[in-house]
Amino acid sequence: MKTFNGSILFLDRSDINTDELIPARYLTEISKQALKPHLLEDLILDGFDPTRDISGRNVIVSRANFGCGSSREHAPWALEASCIHLVIAESFARIFRQNMYNCGMLAVEQPASVIDRLFNRFAAGPARVDTDVEARTFRFQSPQAAEVVPFQLSDFDYQLISAGGWVAFADSRY
Repeated sequence: MKTFNGSILFLDRSDINTDELIPARYLTEISKQALKPHLLEDLILDGFDPTRDISGRNVIVSRANFGCGSSREHAPWALEASCIHLVIAESFARIFRQNMYNCGMLAVEQPASVIDRLFNRFAAGPARVDTDVEARTFRFQSPQAAEVVPFQLSDFDYQLISAGGWVAFADSRY
């Protein structure tokens, strides 16, 4: 199972699409690692610089409809290559969400009120999250604050992340 802990990248915008996660011009790359330097390079967000802001981050917290756009698996692959295994958002595009779990990663929805609170309490400075998958809780912390937030995870999604993704899950059962 991958780890779902680390420093948080807050992306304060709804509708971040798969073309912004990994631009289509890189879809001819033949390895996940080749996608890494291009993660979020086309994202337009005030104050965001992918060359400065992604390094060392392992978790994304964002707004609604994260991963909308085309259904390509390259978007989760680019996140995975960058060691970002957890995205927390108000909602996800259905196919993107499933592609995350198929890769053994977490895409966890939280109500808008929780996302707002996380932005207000933790986005201004360095913050991290530690995930207890068994207890279904996140522990957010910064030098100024800490908060435990519960989350939902279906049994099937738990089995996918425990196995390391769909291929490993299927190999172990079929």
